[in-house]
Amino acid sequence: MNEPASSARNTGTMHGLLQRIVRRLSNEPLPLDYFTQQLWYPWLIVGLVSIGAFIGQLDATIVQLALPTLGKTFAASLEAVSWVSLAYLVAFASCLPVFGRLCEMFGRKSLYLAGYVLFIVASTLCGLATDLTWLVVFRVLQGIGGSLLGANSISILVRAVDQDRRGRALGFFAAAQAIGMSAGPAAGGLVLGSLGWHWVFWVSVPFGLIAAVAGWLVLPRTEAIGQDKIFDRRSALLLGPALIFLVLVLNQVSAWGPASPMTIAFTALSAMLIWLLVRQERASSSPLVDLRLFQSTAFSCGAIAVALGYAMLYGMFFLMSFALEHGYGDSPQVAGFRLAVIPVALGVAAPFSGALSDRLGARLLSALGMALCVTALLILGVAEADPAASRLLGTAAFALFGAGLGVFIAPNNHATIKAAPAPLSGEAGSMLNLMRVLGTSLGVASASSTLSWGLEIVTGSHDSWIPFAGRPLLGAVESGLAMLAIMAVAAGGVSLIHTSPQTA
Repeated sequence: MNEPASSARNTGTMHGLLQRIVRRLSNEPLPLDYFTQQLWYPWLIVGLVSIGAFIGQLDATIVQLALPTLGKTFAASLEAVSWVSLAYLVAFASCLPVFGRLCEMFGRKSLYLAGYVLFIVASTLCGLATDLTWLVVFRVLQGIGGSLLGANSISILVRAVDQDRRGRALGFFAAAQAIGMSAGPAAGGLVLGSLGWHWVFWVSVPFGLIAAVAGWLVLPRTEAIGQDKIFDRRSALLLGPALIFLVLVLNQVSAWGPASPMTIAFTALSAMLIWLLVRQERASSSPLVDLRLFQSTAFSCGAIAVALGYAMLYGMFFLMSFALEHGYGDSPQVAGFRLAVIPVALGVAAPFSGALSDRLGARLLSALGMALCVTALLILGVAEADPAASRLLGTAAFALFGAGLGVFIAPNNHATIKAAPAPLSGEAGSMLNLMRVLGTSLGVASASSTLSWGLEIVTGSHDSWIPFAGRPLLGAVESGLAMLAIMAVAAGGVSLIHTSPQTA
């Protein structure tokens, strides 16, 4: 007789706890009056948000370079060590739409600061991990913290500056991302060579601490909190598993086999979850992912091209980290500086391509960018066959590959946003951010699986990759380069479809 009453009390207690959490999150700390009264206050906010963008890109690229070292340290397979990168990316992508909605409902400042705290704690724990399993677990926590930052950063920045200065502010934000991406390989090489792999994760902690304290004192309260918005719990529960199973299949197919029961089962499970997610989002009055965007063929093709572009970038980082360190025998420092050529070239080319797209059109530039990438991949294939010329040709190919992506990404992004219906322009930006992270995940998973597969073909063994240094590993990398070339052709073709003369 007492069970219903006990259940009611427990439900009431839980509801009361949730209400207290909501009130605490909504009661955001005020910024200091000293800062708010300064003319440069909006730019201080832009600077703080840009630090978060810098940290995110620094972490993404620095960890890619550390994967060969981590694989040797923990005697892990290629598929296993790739989860150090994938765990962060999948957690980030799975939580990004969820936190995007929660931040609208409960306030951006509180959750943004919570993201910093979680990211800092998780980064510290990553460096303290004693085995690969715990490292992957801590990377999941780090990805959740990163998604809290990613879900808020652009919105905080846009609200901090007026319309006339918004383009300049977004330019600073993009520059911070480019600097973080460019610094990651070089900084990672120096850290790995002098301090060890633990510091790869600890290096971002001081930046995070400074940004978190400064954010508490400087960032404004959320002006409009939409507690009347509906949170789609079913979509939130479906999104994460759907992405996890999809990435799991791509990453493990070389170990399981394409026709194995495990591959077939997880592929079917992922497809079913994606179908349920699409069905739920279409039926929801407040979807986490607005599928109306994909009613536009131009936007759909552009979003696919975004995913392919970032899959190519991080697939290249994965493959060449192993090729340089384990194939050519470069030290982490040398490998890091050579890989840094790619994001530097991307960052140099992107602003020019953005300006040229207005005159030449996104259609021509997108195709040209992917043609440059295919040429760079062909040069890398030739360089591997001629060790004497590999360093010079390889470095030139890295620069050409980065420039090709820089020529491709900015016009494609512009044309894709332009193709979105005007009422959904905000959702379009969030969707492209999600496609970028999803593409990065798929690129790392595909590169890991292809490299493992290629190594098995070259050596006839699916044992540890560690004994097969030098030529055997470089031979396996060639299959990965072929995969990237296929992605480049697909991205170029898709961009030609969606950037019609009217939208270019």
